[in-house]
Amino acid sequence: MAKRFPALGSDQHPFQKPLLLYGVLCFVLGLAMYLTGVLLVFPRYLLNLHKLLDPVAEALVWYSGVPIMIGITLSLFDLLYMHKHKKPNVPVRFTPVQRRRVTVALTAYNDEESIAGAVEDFLLHPLVERVIVVSNNSSDRTFERAEAAGAITFNETAPGYGRCVFRCLSEAVRFEDTEFVVLCEGDSTFRAYDIEKLLAYAPHADIVNGTRTVEPLRQYLTQLSVFMYYGNIFVGKLLEAKHLGRGTITDMGTTYKLCRRDALIRLLPHLNPAVNLEFNAHLLDTALYQDLVLLECPITFHPRIGFSKGGNVDNWRGLVVGWRMIVGLVSDWKRYA
Repeated sequence: MAKRFPALGSDQHPFQKPLLLYGVLCFVLGLAMYLTGVLLVFPRYLLNLHKLLDPVAEALVWYSGVPIMIGITLSLFDLLYMHKHKKPNVPVRFTPVQRRRVTVALTAYNDEESIAGAVEDFLLHPLVERVIVVSNNSSDRTFERAEAAGAITFNETAPGYGRCVFRCLSEAVRFEDTEFVVLCEGDSTFRAYDIEKLLAYAPHADIVNGTRTVEPLRQYLTQLSVFMYYGNIFVGKLLEAKHLGRGTITDMGTTYKLCRRDALIRLLPHLNPAVNLEFNAHLLDTALYQDLVLLECPITFHPRIGFSKGGNVDNWRGLVVGWRMIVGLVSDWKRYA
């Protein structure tokens, strides 16, 4: 029986190999080796471990040049030669919006403190046709409060952020009277007024991904720490390197995005809901593999109501999720196949 979620790189053309992605990772590995070798000076002298650590430090510093040079070579080859074969030679996309109405789909997990306010915020926006809330088997009153606020509610019993998002999108595309689906969260970190901005980019793209990396639009005290902020930019640039010439990406973890309904219908069969907290990276990576046009739009970002249950719990959790994103990008998400 054929797999439902085929490996992304299974039919990849030689010109499409992500050499820049591999090059950047090789360079980072070599730099990490070099810095580790240099920093071993402290235990060597403080603990008098010269005989044990001197050969290790010397080897790390000496051989760090190998991945660094491989990384530089791969990156330059991809940028200076392969780029012209990868960048699509097509006109700038412009598909006029026929009907400026959207279906909003909110994910929620134990968000009883915030969900009603989030639903009401979106329902009051003049461009919103309806709000869907998918509760990921919440143990509190999230489902009841979303329903009371006027949302169309669903309960996804299978645990995992990816399964919740997948259910959100699957339910939203059933409504044929809206050309667009807006995916968001029910924790009040995002605002309905940004729909206007997302729609302004809609004629040029299949997916408009909100980015939280514009400083004046990001409130200072949010769950997005400095480490997570720059980590999202770094992993976003890895995705950009993987699909060289296809997009500009500065935020991999944002959950606020606008998608054309017809593009989602095409994309959903290729998404794997078993991917958990790194599902946003999986979605964007898969969309680019399916030749969908991806754009970013600056959005506002606010402190959440309640406690984070996702990748923003703390820096360590963010590091783990970021590492899983990188592994997924390099392996084409094969571990979930």
